[in-house]
Amino acid sequence: MLRLLTIEFHKLKYNKASKILSIIYFGLLTSIALIAAIKFEFGSFKIHLADAGIFNFPYIWHFNTYIASILKFFLLLVIVSMMSNEYSYKTLKQNLIDGLSKKEFILSKFYAVIAFAAVSTVFVFIVSLVLGLIYSDYNEFAIIVSDLEYLVAFFIKLVGFFSFGLFLGILVKRSAFAVGAMFVWLIIESIFKGFLYWQFQGSDNSGDKVDSIMQFLPLEAMANLIKEPFSRLGAVRSAANTMGEIFTKSYSVDFLNILIVSFWTFIFIFLSYKLLLKRDL
Repeated sequence: MLRLLTIEFHKLKYNKASKILSIIYFGLLTSIALIAAIKFEFGSFKIHLADAGIFNFPYIWHFNTYIASILKFFLLLVIVSMMSNEYSYKTLKQNLIDGLSKKEFILSKFYAVIAFAAVSTVFVFIVSLVLGLIYSDYNEFAIIVSDLEYLVAFFIKLVGFFSFGLFLGILVKRSAFAVGAMFVWLIIESIFKGFLYWQFQGSDNSGDKVDSIMQFLPLEAMANLIKEPFSRLGAVRSAANTMGEIFTKSYSVDFLNILIVSFWTFIFIFLSYKLLLKRDL
């Protein structure tokens, strides 16, 4: 495993675009801390986001992993460019000539995916911990370590998403087309979701029926791992209560979603391997 990872990071070391994208990604993750400085003033109404509870433990684990997961497209570009460069610079063929099997080649890419996801998760953990220790109203150890399952969900989400990108990179061989294919798939899932709502319109619990089907699609399953955190805020709930709205949404990390995303991750890596086996290089 270490040998294969060394090969991958040696290639990335000389890829200027990948290094720039990685720096931008981790720079943006760090910029989450800037949210603490944002203040809104509307006449006599003033709000300081750091005082609104977004950095309170354990809520911060949910909020930061959700925000960080939005930025994953920067690393997606690194993942797909890893594959496109293999074809552009003929390094794939050279690796195979040098004795690397196609299975080892796919594993090296998958290990790189896991490494990127792991480093991102640790980075988000450190940023969240520091912000929480500075701004949180609750610093008891039991409270700090609760809800850490969002970090697990974040890691699994990144591995699944990057594995999808890796598969598309092998499938179409060009990074721009691979990213485009990802967005096309997102549109397909959205259209299918709209079709389901139309199909179940007028029936009882139509939203639940749609969700029970959509949860098995890859991008929807990844999105379900970390649900939006904003309606968890006390200020939002208080405002909703004054308008007669009651939130019954579950924000917990569902084990079924973890299984579904893990299944799709296996499928993407397996299909990548099968595709590489059949392709004439």
